[in-house]
Amino acid sequence: MVATRSDIVLLLVGGGEIEKDLKAQVKRLHHENRVVMPGRIPHDRIPGVYSMVDILAYPRYSMRLTELVTPLKPLEAMAMGKALVASDVGGHKELIRHNETGLLFPVGDSKALAATLETLLDNDSLRRRLQSQGPMWVHEHHTWEITTSVYQDIYAKALRS
Repeated sequence: MVATRSDIVLLLVGGGEIEKDLKAQVKRLHHENRVVMPGRIPHDRIPGVYSMVDILAYPRYSMRLTELVTPLKPLEAMAMGKALVASDVGGHKELIRHNETGLLFPVGDSKALAATLETLLDNDSLRRRLQSQGPMWVHEHHTWEITTSVYQDIYAKALRS
């Protein structure tokens, strides 16, 4: 997609075992001016990174962890009014309402990921709708007060025991 669209720059944040291979691939494809890989970002700089980004992508693979654990990063993106696309693993499906708070695509399908990103890039009204509905949904369903309220009874019972 970077090769075919002049209106995008890809920001790959983080690090890990394939970082070196990804950098080599970017160089081999001559995309150094279109792909930015800053490595790991300190937590206090994350809001600044989000402020620079229009669309966030979370292409997680299906494994026990991604099916059972609800990730915080898509929730942060929605809270900050960002449009997002994510693979349809269990943890993402808990948070993201397809076509309401983000777009889901079939896990492991890179062509579907590209098509979903193209949809958001080409549809300003959809992108704006997702950007406005995400923060409202987070405020209604996923504040710390709401998220932790389920533990109130558990801790109260434990204290009584």
